[in-house]
Amino acid sequence: MAMAGANGTAIPWWKEPTKDQWYAYIAAWLGWTLDAFDFTIFLLIMVPIAKEFDVPLTAVTAVFAVTLWLRLVGATAAGWMADRMGRKTPLMISILWYSLCNFIAGFSPTFAFLFFFRALLGIGMGAEWPAGAALAMESWPTRSRGFMSGILQGSWGLGFALSAVAYGFLYDYIGWRGLLWIGILPAFLVIWVRIYVKEPEVWVENKRLQKEKKAEVRAPLLSIFRRDLLFNTLTGILWMAAAFCVYYSIWALFSSYLQKELNWTPQMVATPLFWANIVVFAGNAAWGLVADKWGRRWAIIIPATIAIFVTPLYLWTQDPMWIIGGFILQGLFGGSIYGQNPSYLSERFPTEVRATASGFVYHQGAIWGGLVAPVLTYFAIEMNMGFAMPMLISTNLFLVVVIISVLLGPETKGKELVGDLEASSVPVV
Repeated sequence: MAMAGANGTAIPWWKEPTKDQWYAYIAAWLGWTLDAFDFTIFLLIMVPIAKEFDVPLTAVTAVFAVTLWLRLVGATAAGWMADRMGRKTPLMISILWYSLCNFIAGFSPTFAFLFFFRALLGIGMGAEWPAGAALAMESWPTRSRGFMSGILQGSWGLGFALSAVAYGFLYDYIGWRGLLWIGILPAFLVIWVRIYVKEPEVWVENKRLQKEKKAEVRAPLLSIFRRDLLFNTLTGILWMAAAFCVYYSIWALFSSYLQKELNWTPQMVATPLFWANIVVFAGNAAWGLVADKWGRRWAIIIPATIAIFVTPLYLWTQDPMWIIGGFILQGLFGGSIYGQNPSYLSERFPTEVRATASGFVYHQGAIWGGLVAPVLTYFAIEMNMGFAMPMLISTNLFLVVVIISVLLGPETKGKELVGDLEASSVPVV
């Protein structure tokens, strides 16, 4: 990807952004990667937590579910703050919030205490995404936005890979509590954000025009349900709900399946999780290139379709080589349908309501995704089905729904994000 400069020479895509644009992007990238570490480490320690507090594994998966549900609260609040006050402040608050909650959870004297603080972590986790995504996508040039969206969202895989490494190498020495205590480290990122990151020019100009024309949108959440945005909002919700269900069908119980049914050691469990998440990062970046060339929708539909055929490779066998190889391959397809979440959601909504809309629509998926682990655990344990078959059925069912919902949505490749009042006809509330 290159464009012509003032003297007619080609400018590589990475030289097009300014220093401030890079700072804004890096802040969102780090916030999301470390958010992933703090959240996903819990997926690897659910079995030992159930044993220590002598509670059913289903009860521990309920912690995971409530954490996901509370993401919607944080996302809606942070989206409103980001649209009204700027992208930077809610990003800093969210990072501090989820870091402290994870740290405190490590001191849990009871299961109820752990439940409470891990659930609260969901508010900060949900708050990070809309503020960070809006900051990164509004700051970034149009021609490589799809690719950098893939890098941003795919970095969840890097955070998950870090948690897999920490679990594989540190669990035997520091236990599940120590793994939660490590979660305080992202809090130091706030200092860097406070000093170096500036608000996107798009948002600054849009806010100026709102005040100048006395057309401030004080309740952006209501605005996304007006007639001309309603279908876009609803198809976005369906897409995110299905995508979250795919994600947690693949990842939420995979480590529990390997630990509980196949009796794999921590190092064995960490191997497919680490390498699959590295592939997730690379895959989301690669499909980001497809998004910039062919469109946002095809960068989601193609890998989702292939993922349907990959799923049985690691769930219809107990051979370690097939499990590891198939799961890593799934990272390239089923794990890489999320790379356009930041760009595609940001491009679907006007600047005045972008953070609120993106955060609300994205985290509707968390409501449904939060049900996956408890429901699949119920079928696996209470109905004696084992984990593999429920995971396979759920993964492929929701991949089909992803494909349908994205086909129903608009194509936004090449859309310029501007400071104009695109939603100026939205009633002022």
